[in-house]
Amino acid sequence: MVDSVRCPAERQGIASESHRERGGFGRTAAQASTGPCAARMAVTTTGLTKRYGDACVVDRVSLVVPEHAVYGFLGPNGAGKSTTMKMLLGLVHPTEGSAAVLGNPLTPANRLDVLRRVGSLIESPSCYPHLTARENLEIVRQLRGLPTSEIDEVLGIVRLDDPSLRRKRVGNFSLGMKQRLGIAAALMGKPPLLLLDEPTNGLDPSGIHEIRALIKGLPRMFNMTVVVSSHLLSEVDQMADHIGIINKGHMVWQGPLADLHARGRRWISLRTTDNSRACELVLGAQIDSDNASYLRVGAVDDAGAARMSLYLAERGIGVVRMEEHEDSLEDIFLALTGMEETL
Repeated sequence: MVDSVRCPAERQGIASESHRERGGFGRTAAQASTGPCAARMAVTTTGLTKRYGDACVVDRVSLVVPEHAVYGFLGPNGAGKSTTMKMLLGLVHPTEGSAAVLGNPLTPANRLDVLRRVGSLIESPSCYPHLTARENLEIVRQLRGLPTSEIDEVLGIVRLDDPSLRRKRVGNFSLGMKQRLGIAAALMGKPPLLLLDEPTNGLDPSGIHEIRALIKGLPRMFNMTVVVSSHLLSEVDQMADHIGIINKGHMVWQGPLADLHARGRRWISLRTTDNSRACELVLGAQIDSDNASYLRVGAVDDAGAARMSLYLAERGIGVVRMEEHEDSLEDIFLALTGMEETL
């Protein structure tokens, strides 16, 4: 893992100011964006807010995105992910707060200069349906003043370089192919920062695997930082190394993925030849509420599991099955957002 993600605040996990007021943990993003780690952040926001009339869509969000990381921006549909990313691109003006992108404060005066170094795919790809993929990318190439070789390279990266597609108009592309073309356009010029909003939408399982592998490899291949928004927890769990969770416009958690998993519960499921007696003998054991034929015991290491098994065997109780379990990212997400109470 690169040095940029070893800052103490990142190891703790960083919550927004509003979350700290509700009993969160770690430092606020505003505090974390000062000091020796500040220069290593690709994106920071402080109190970023967007209101439409009386509706507050994004409420004092403070992002901290380390350089060369894949940052998974998670939240339910309508949580404020797309609006936040649009504010980072200057497509939506914040009601309050500020943002810095690649070390530069984002202002109306310097927006174009800053965003020349940012690639993006927000919501759905923009393309001309009457043109081919290559012709669409040629427009991007000319606007950015890039060499012709860029087109072939990005088409190869997203697997749209098959000769059979050379003359096919984009209007006849599948949704997944259009999505890959949008990612190809975002990759033109290898920008140091890439913002991708739901990049696997419309892709089949094979396409999802390809895009996931691509996103994971971008920091290593091109020294990029990638911010990926999604409501698909399993996808983000497999591609990101940092996570931010937003719910109803509030940032409820952010930090390294490993720290998020560490918040989950771990336990041992145990089935024996005499569960009732084993429950009396093993400290902390209780009937598993999800499966009454098992006992649930606090997590132990291999040596502890061996001692427990031997202890029961010496008392004439056979261990039929012993399994280790831990909360999934979905379990942790639901707990953090409070959604588990509504299910």
